[in-house]
Amino acid sequence: MSESLKLDNVTLAYDTPEGLTPVVQSLSMSLERGNIGCLLGASGCGKTTVLRAIAGFEPLRSGSISLGDACLSEVSWQREPELRNVGMMFQDYALFPHLTVEKNIAFGLRKWEKSRRKQRVSELLTLTGLSGSEHRYPHELSGGQQQRVALARALAPEPDLLLLDEPFSNLDVDTRERLAFEVRDILKKTGHTALLVTHNQAEAFAIADRIGVMQQGRIVQWDTPHGLHQHPANEFVADFIKRETLMALRAQAYLRGGNP
Repeated sequence: MSESLKLDNVTLAYDTPEGLTPVVQSLSMSLERGNIGCLLGASGCGKTTVLRAIAGFEPLRSGSISLGDACLSEVSWQREPELRNVGMMFQDYALFPHLTVEKNIAFGLRKWEKSRRKQRVSELLTLTGLSGSEHRYPHELSGGQQQRVALARALAPEPDLLLLDEPFSNLDVDTRERLAFEVRDILKKTGHTALLVTHNQAEAFAIADRIGVMQQGRIVQWDTPHGLHQHPANEFVADFIKRETLMALRAQAYLRGGNP
């Protein structure tokens, strides 16, 4: 497979009254075309800031970001977000409440010829299991259905890269895990390259081909789910995986009415 997304020695920081506060430090990673990657870590580790930088919303303090053969960001220059051909799916879905499912999905296709736009929306309705719901409004849908609309809208313009920012966090545990598998299946069918950000290990292991465990603005280990479980790079990764697995088992026991 050819390399699609590459971050090379990326440093990100915020301006504060005390000066620059580093958030991400010397981060490097690459993701092959058609693969699903995940940045996994606790709140405040810098994972969402990385996603925002890839989307073009945060300037780089060092390093570069490229997608295929195109440079997206360097220290002295960055391509405008709307010119990156990068789709983004937000935590709160960000659907337009006054637009139907069909019009939400078609929102980014306004410059497309009408028949082509209609065909693309129809394809995505079928792909995401939303056929028959095209004339409904977001408030008439379940959380899982809203999530599928948001995914369909993000995929509609055929982006080179899809970014997913904690996309399942507003859903209950059972729906979250089921939809994580569904999203993976959809992305594998379309062949899209995607990068997910989450603090939930179950989501990461359900959807990702490669996972980067983050700690204090750095990727501690970038590996397959199997590699993280079987060959943790250090004690932090081993403890993180073990702790998250134990928490998931306790949550499942609680939901079943057992003793957590």
